[in-house]
Amino acid sequence: MIITIANSKGGVGKSTIAVHLAAWLHKHGHRVTLADCDTQQSSSEWIREAAPDVHTIRLDNPNEILNELPILAQETDFVIADGPGSQTETSRALLLRADLGIVPCKASMLEVRALSKATEVLRQSQDIRNGLPKAVIILSMVGKNYRLTKDMKDAAAALNLPMTATAMILRQIYADAPGQGQVVWNMGARANEAADEIDRLFREILPDACRARSRLTTRRKQVVKR
Repeated sequence: MIITIANSKGGVGKSTIAVHLAAWLHKHGHRVTLADCDTQQSSSEWIREAAPDVHTIRLDNPNEILNELPILAQETDFVIADGPGSQTETSRALLLRADLGIVPCKASMLEVRALSKATEVLRQSQDIRNGLPKAVIILSMVGKNYRLTKDMKDAAAALNLPMTATAMILRQIYADAPGQGQVVWNMGARANEAADEIDRLFREILPDACRARSRLTTRRKQVVKR
């Protein structure tokens, strides 16, 4: 499965989601490749410290993305592609190969309205590929007491994109994690709330990721017993 973290705007938490999702899937026993397709290359540097067993690759241009992602998908369970904050052609190439697009968005009416432009390439890809990639919006960097207004719900619904029930709260621990080369569940008690939040979010988006691995583990144990 190829999962692209996509939004043409920067500063919405794409790398935070990409690194944590790749590490979370690896923690649950999946073979994972993180494809860093952002010119800043922050996610590949971060995950080499946080989860060094996750395979990492840097793809610098649209042709590499179109050619390499299908090959990587055959060699691994999940490819997590961290997209750029601009560069429409790179984003287009990622979405033309993705099975799922995750769209982080800050929780404000202005940001949700801006999604119409930010997701233009996503909608073009869905038109070309008969509805693929499927996509979901994650509200990121929201205040602890935020309330999703009807206007924001309507704006998201107008894009025909579902929104996760779990949002990513604005927490200092997320900002500290890259500098410490860690994911939040390895950062002690002060990160417990963030770790629980991340786990709920990814289980909501990929409910089969844990179940599938559990079934495989059970079958392996049965084989060993025999």
